[in-house]
Amino acid sequence: MGKNIVEKIFEAHKVYGNLKTDTPVGLKVDQVYTQDATGTMAWLQFEAIGIDKVKVPLAVSYVDHNMIQSNYMNPDDHLFLQTAALKYGAYFSMPGNGISHQVHLERFAAPGKVALGTDSHTPTGGGIGMIAIGVGGLDAATVMAGAPFELNIHQVMLVELTGKLNRPWVTAMDVILEILRRLTVKGGVGKILEYGGTGVKDLSVTERATITNMGAELGATTSIFPSDKRTRYFLKAQGRESDWIELHADKDAEYSNVVKVDLNSIEPMTAQPHSPDNVVPIRELSGTKIDQVCIGSCTNSSYQTLKSVASILKGTSIAKGVSLLINPGSKQVYEMLTRKGLMADMIAAGARILECSCGPCIGMGGSPGTGQISTRSYNRNFKGRSGNKDAFVYLASPLPCAVFAIKGEIVDPRNSGLHVGISREPSRYVINDNMLIKPQKDTHGMKVIKGPNIKEVPVKEPIGDKIEADVLLKLGDSITTDDIMPAGSTILPLRSNIPAISEYVFSNIDNTFSIRAKESKVTGGGIIVGGENYGQGSSREHAAIAPMYLGIHAVIAKSFARIHRSNLINFGIIPLLFKTTDGYEKIGKGDRMIIEDIKKSLTGNQSYTVHNQTKNYSFEVSSNLNEREKEIILSGGLLPNTKKHIYNI
Repeated sequence: MGKNIVEKIFEAHKVYGNLKTDTPVGLKVDQVYTQDATGTMAWLQFEAIGIDKVKVPLAVSYVDHNMIQSNYMNPDDHLFLQTAALKYGAYFSMPGNGISHQVHLERFAAPGKVALGTDSHTPTGGGIGMIAIGVGGLDAATVMAGAPFELNIHQVMLVELTGKLNRPWVTAMDVILEILRRLTVKGGVGKILEYGGTGVKDLSVTERATITNMGAELGATTSIFPSDKRTRYFLKAQGRESDWIELHADKDAEYSNVVKVDLNSIEPMTAQPHSPDNVVPIRELSGTKIDQVCIGSCTNSSYQTLKSVASILKGTSIAKGVSLLINPGSKQVYEMLTRKGLMADMIAAGARILECSCGPCIGMGGSPGTGQISTRSYNRNFKGRSGNKDAFVYLASPLPCAVFAIKGEIVDPRNSGLHVGISREPSRYVINDNMLIKPQKDTHGMKVIKGPNIKEVPVKEPIGDKIEADVLLKLGDSITTDDIMPAGSTILPLRSNIPAISEYVFSNIDNTFSIRAKESKVTGGGIIVGGENYGQGSSREHAAIAPMYLGIHAVIAKSFARIHRSNLINFGIIPLLFKTTDGYEKIGKGDRMIIEDIKKSLTGNQSYTVHNQTKNYSFEVSSNLNEREKEIILSGGLLPNTKKHIYNI
């Protein structure tokens, strides 16, 4: 029997286990990269483990989220990240060098490799033919310390592409929006998406990366394309042809299921508020007035894409009352656009050019006004993610976004009367790595510098045999990590200060949560109740570590998003699953819960009886932890468990 691409890479990187669905396998990791919103904790955790040097072949610390220097906090974090990278043997990408996923695709990503990143959009690297997986910071820290990465083997779904896109107005963004329309934000949970078929040849590496980037919105663990002639062309243009290998599935490879997408049939699409899967054709919303347009982010900020945007804007002017913001993905993109005079065309049309950073995508500036409509070429439009929970965010390809900015309303770009130049792939990119600091060979005497806002990593006590705690919050389906731990310019600078950032847990849902959690911590701690797909979205482990700090012992939900489930386990919070919907329906906010014989249940059949002391009834829940995860929970989290194994303490 032949192998698919995922199986080939996993087989080449396997340390232990077997490649059977739903069984754990340990993988050797080639690359680990962090970004500053999650990286501060990741590097503090690595430091706490006590290893002198990173043990992976390549590690990179990027700064792309916390760019606004309104006080000392972000600059202090940047200095900490730079000195930690120098001390422990990692590259450091300076503020302004670009968004981690775009820069990593340009300078480091390579087919056949396995990479971990402390950001949910790490699967961007799948566009170049690598297994790239988003993880929490503590997972990244332990792998940098030399541990294999353990992953439950998932089903591999084939997305078979045929035909060609109806260019220029239909783009890769429309492909992934169509897939989201079909599969929903839960359609990729427990799966890896592998792209194949004759239509793959129609897509460049950066277009493929747009699709794998937004595979995160499907809930997929990662997505991957073959490595072919177009991959080689991109790597050669980046001066890295030696990193190329050919990689494709065998003809008789098997998959869990197949989704067929005819590229010819796709039209310009948009995701309506407030979910990436609320997708309709743009033509259905024609005439909808807009207030703001944002183009860029890690999804759609390549040179090829922004060159096409510039061709639309050239010689035009944005509509009165509309604000157009553009954030190039990297310094390489920014420099090439500038050298070609394309940046001038955008500025002349009225665009506001932002830093090469995540920016408005995570609510760091560029927030729309109250009740305003913003159309964005980004990947998420969850309520409040833009920095204003009273705004309405639509997602679309950069090209129609540029049209909307000119017209002042949503229109089918095919009927706009505007011209767009077809942008060809560059045969050679500008290579200027002067903002990428290489690892130092001699680190003797180097010190890691920490500002006053940087606090030590809190550690949970090992789990006891009984939980007696209050239900502090009962939530519905698809609660995001943005809901649990909001971002934005006020909160993001506190990422290295868990006591301070904990004040904002669930603040957009219940601004009394942290106060009540502190009170409950004195009387036994708290429990959170959720619905389906609890913890979807960003990889931010602060959505687990801050609740842990506030005394949360367990989350009981109908189902969990993969990364957040791992983060809960990593910080000693046990993720429990309702066995029946009745258990979820009866429970209420403020109810006092008792769970006994936890250790016996954990090491046994993983079935637990929860007694609702307030309403005097009991119900059953379960956990589906593997042996390693059980050990982590019993130790109080991954950090104490890792130190125990390294130092035998």
